[in-house]
Amino acid sequence: MIATLTGVLAERDGESVVVQTDGGVGYAVTVPAGVAQRLPANGSRVSLYTELVVKEDGWALFGFDRAAERQVFQRLLGASGFGPKLALALLSALGPERTVRSILGRDLTALSSVGGIGKKKAERLVLELRDRFGDVVLEPQGVRPAGGDDAVRALTGLGYTPGAAEDAVRAALAGGAQEETPQLIRRALQQLVAKGGR
Repeated sequence: MIATLTGVLAERDGESVVVQTDGGVGYAVTVPAGVAQRLPANGSRVSLYTELVVKEDGWALFGFDRAAERQVFQRLLGASGFGPKLALALLSALGPERTVRSILGRDLTALSSVGGIGKKKAERLVLELRDRFGDVVLEPQGVRPAGGDDAVRALTGLGYTPGAAEDAVRAALAGGAQEETPQLIRRALQQLVAKGGR
């Protein structure tokens, strides 16, 4: 199994990247939208936690910038009817923290908002996985000011994924943004535009 991958970010196309190792081999890796947005520019050195998925029709390598996100992906693959594409779609739309919170909190609305996951599949996901995240240590969310939730809602209303919006608001708050919602939205938008992603 390929557990980690370190090398130079040679190419990127949406959620697909190529990491060129020091040995000269380029690995095609599929990453969640949030990871794609956090990756540095092409030519930069990167390290990814990886999960190799072997199926009848081929092998696929999935990459994550945090071990905990890889753990969430692995748990999602353990649910009935959840393949790597659907697990990746869930992580891309909600991010790992919100995915786990939605499963533990039985938030069927959030889970079923992701394409390919209807209410029944969301219910099955909660039923099968709600007790399987005890050992997954995610970044602490911390206390977010009331304007933070409003800012995330505003950014998702503009078409950004919930995961990207959460990351941008968190970065804006870490960068010292004011707690007033309009200023927070402005700083978060600057983060998103600088990364060039949705």
